[in-house]
Amino acid sequence: MRRESTYWKKKKKSLFFKQMFSKKVNDDGRARQLLAQEAARIIVDQGIRDYRVAKIKAAERLGLTRRGSLPRNSEIEAAIGERLQLFGRELHAELLRTMREAAISAMELLVSFTPRLVGPVLSGTADTNSPVNLHVFADSSEMVAMRLADLGFSYRAYEQRLRSRRSSRYDAHTFAGFQFHYDDTSIEATVFPVDGIRQAPISPINGKPMRRADAKAVMDLLG
Repeated sequence: MRRESTYWKKKKKSLFFKQMFSKKVNDDGRARQLLAQEAARIIVDQGIRDYRVAKIKAAERLGLTRRGSLPRNSEIEAAIGERLQLFGRELHAELLRTMREAAISAMELLVSFTPRLVGPVLSGTADTNSPVNLHVFADSSEMVAMRLADLGFSYRAYEQRLRSRRSSRYDAHTFAGFQFHYDDTSIEATVFPVDGIRQAPISPINGKPMRRADAKAVMDLLG
């Protein structure tokens, strides 16, 4: 009888811990979902492009500061897509088309640098605060600057750090870039070496090589 009692005590204890673990997993999953949705709102409504900053602001606003509850960047991007579809689906489709058309025009201007579209305008998660992100390829960034100047564009120089491999977070390189406006659309052209077209840098969103599209692929998206 004592043996049976001990057995059931262990069984109940095991069941208790399983239930507690299951509740924690469900609670954490719900917290991550709420944080992803709030971070998406902040990014879309406030124009914050840094996902880490958006996570912190979302966690502070919701009072969810446990590290394990923070969503991945890919979860936030998915939440952005859902939000844009939920609020103003037709307007978003129109905005996306306008930005992709602007991207094609900018790519035609920089055609000698084999431009590729990347980022939210390509993936479909762009909002009114998003720039058109291009990767261009040249022997030097000065060549791109000279081309913009020859075309009469005012531009702002910037630098962007990107990883070239998934194996090391420290394997990052700094690339020059130029931000300018075309038809009221902000264009950001990041300059890579000519052979950089062979290997896309790692996306900070999903940890995979960035998706790139040439002008023809972007035209196909327009239908």
